[in-house]
Amino acid sequence: GRVGSGRLTREATGIIYPAMSFATAHPKRKIRVVVAKPGLDGHDRGAKIIARALRDAGMEVIYTGLHQTPEQIVETVIQEDADAVGLSILSGAHMTLVPRVVELLRAQGIDDVVVTVGGTIPAEDIPELKELGVAEVFTPGSPTQAIVDFIRESATRAAD
Repeated sequence: GRVGSGRLTREATGIIYPAMSFATAHPKRKIRVVVAKPGLDGHDRGAKIIARALRDAGMEVIYTGLHQTPEQIVETVIQEDADAVGLSILSGAHMTLVPRVVELLRAQGIDDVVVTVGGTIPAEDIPELKELGVAEVFTPGSPTQAIVDFIRESATRAAD
């Protein structure tokens, strides 16, 4: 057998061991979350607080920074092999930006990434966002632990 293949052969040891499965060789990888600020909104304190909470909870967080286009966000989700994406929007453009991100993900055949939205989203827009495929909407005052728990449960379910 090759070195590093996870297999030991009779020639190497005189004893035959079963090849390790991927699952035993690689314990569950960390949940990967892209936290993104689409559009022209220049306030990212909330997004940074959420990113830190997710990281503290053991997730791998990729923060895109400000002023990302939906195309850039989807490109990051693909490149980072993300399990979830959190869109932070305070600008009021959520009914334009969120559908575009969801549409671009679908166009790439990506249907297993959990999409969440956080920010100043009017209650009357939430059902429409969920109909589009947003898993959850978190408005100001949502406990960070609730966000962490939701992402953990949803991303784990999506991976199974």
